[in-house]
Amino acid sequence: MSDEPDDPRVEVVRATGHENVTAEHASTFELTTDDWLTPAGDCIVGVEADRTPRDFSAAFREACRDADATIEATLTVDAGDDEFRETVTGRGDPDLALLDDRSMVGRTSDYTDDERTILVDGDAAAGDLDRDLVSALADGADLTLRLEVEPAE
Repeated sequence: MSDEPDDPRVEVVRATGHENVTAEHASTFELTTDDWLTPAGDCIVGVEADRTPRDFSAAFREACRDADATIEATLTVDAGDDEFRETVTGRGDPDLALLDDRSMVGRTSDYTDDERTILVDGDAAAGDLDRDLVSALADGADLTLRLEVEPAE
């Protein structure tokens, strides 16, 4: 996987945690541009996201539409003296539009919605995330989501 900042296979989204982050959902994780979160939003791990799928490059979106592509979503939480990192690995899908202008969702299923699904068949959801990472998000820590798509060989 690449670390090049101008790599068309990579998109980076910055967000923050929120006091209502519980990350208990069993099949999805989500980031939103909203600046609020109710306790019912148990899949949401970050608010005030600075980018949405609509902001992603056309090349990145196209690469994600390959059903054999691997998509890694690495969540890094900066909690001052501590840093937590988790990676969710899923795949692309021809039905990924990646055009939503409000939120993005990673899924453990193969379901795709109209515009906000960023990966399918993920190996983890919000409920699987490290509880120290979740606690840091509930304390309002900064979150960076690094998405990388690796085309099929």
